[in-house]
Amino acid sequence: MLRELRIKNFKAWEETGYIKMAPLTLFFGRNSSAKSSIGQFLMALKQTIELADRKMVLYPGDYNSPVQLGSFQEMVTHRETVRRIEFKYVWDLVEDMKVTDPVTGQFYMGNRMSFEATVGFGEQEQPPVVLWQLEYKLRTKDRRLLSIGMERVSGKKPEYKVTSQDYDLKRNQGRPWSPGAPVRFYGFPDEVVAYYQNASFVQELNLSHEKLYRSIYYLDPLRERPERRYQWAGNEPESVGYSGENTVAAILAARGRNISLGKYHRQKPFEEVIAAEMKKMDLVEHFEVSKQGQEYEVKLRVKGSRDMVELPDVGFGISQVLPVLVECFYAPANSIIIMEQPETHLHPSAQAALADVVIDVINSRELAGERNIQLVIETHSEHFLRRLQRRIAEGAIPQENVAAYFTDVSKGQAWMEALQIDEFGNIKNWPDNFFGDEMTDVTEQSKAAMRKRMSQSKTQEATTHA
Repeated sequence: MLRELRIKNFKAWEETGYIKMAPLTLFFGRNSSAKSSIGQFLMALKQTIELADRKMVLYPGDYNSPVQLGSFQEMVTHRETVRRIEFKYVWDLVEDMKVTDPVTGQFYMGNRMSFEATVGFGEQEQPPVVLWQLEYKLRTKDRRLLSIGMERVSGKKPEYKVTSQDYDLKRNQGRPWSPGAPVRFYGFPDEVVAYYQNASFVQELNLSHEKLYRSIYYLDPLRERPERRYQWAGNEPESVGYSGENTVAAILAARGRNISLGKYHRQKPFEEVIAAEMKKMDLVEHFEVSKQGQEYEVKLRVKGSRDMVELPDVGFGISQVLPVLVECFYAPANSIIIMEQPETHLHPSAQAALADVVIDVINSRELAGERNIQLVIETHSEHFLRRLQRRIAEGAIPQENVAAYFTDVSKGQAWMEALQIDEFGNIKNWPDNFFGDEMTDVTEQSKAAMRKRMSQSKTQEATTHA
């Protein structure tokens, strides 16, 4: 689970400040308020790690990638290539990392990791983009145990040096030589292990980073349109896909899984959970995926109807929210799911009910253990937030499990404000015009109604006197 994130000089963000993250982290804001850039940045790092090219420092993406960010000049703030993109984040390790120094015998064990890096053009401000520095810190919740990193040293032939704190690196005997360039934006090269007697643990650091990004899943705001028939070859997709293209395959692959919506809730088959959540949102009365010949079809019955129909024959909102529900319950334990506008095409009452579904996801369990899912959601929905506030007040979700932010660019640059939500669900620092100027609309409606009544009264009076 990500605990903290900070980004500098990326797109509209000169500085995000420290973003404290929770199991449910929400970003609100007007259109073009830079809120989408937070998830886009994390996905840019993920697609860089997954790229076969180990020398690519930051991969902006192509047509097959979840995000396409263009050139480095298009990614950096104000397109000023003298700037460097800086970032830092902290995450919980699924398993404690144990490090023993073979030289001193000192033992370290941490359950959190901090990472920071700086990328930008090289000394001549020409491509390719290079990594200027990286640093890992093995931590517990309260303190740093050790740190190790690499820094770029400028010269006729730029090289890298290894740095460390609270851990004394012991160099192997022989002539000094360059340990080589880092791998992508995060990785220690193999030469570091050969250069030092007690640096083999850096390979675990590389692996922990790759595990973090393998646990991140992304769902685009524009999901694919529904089809009448789906093919499935028995495969188990990694996720529903960036646009929900694997949704039906994921449902079929998960038929052997059972999930409960809390510690004291009964386990239910995966497909039954999805059907129950859709019913909770008042979208359907019945939902099933059935086989027709060699293909599969999604059939459902909406409220007030006696007939089962296929997915393309119901409201578009149902087909758009189905990938959201499936991804939330399909993702493996300890996953981080980034979603943009999950409420797309939903009625206000369904948007509100989606908050209850999200709470179910966070509380869900599988194989007698917590799934530990983290949701990072960009949304425009006032109804979603209002229901969430109510549930915090009712105790359905602790306030500390929710982090919410409002983003804007009205002050000449992107800025972010953490919403202060208390135990009663109240937002203490509600931004001006957060969801539009509701009071002004109500006031102006009242004034217009009064003017209309006065006009009608004068017309009626004139007609009477005539």
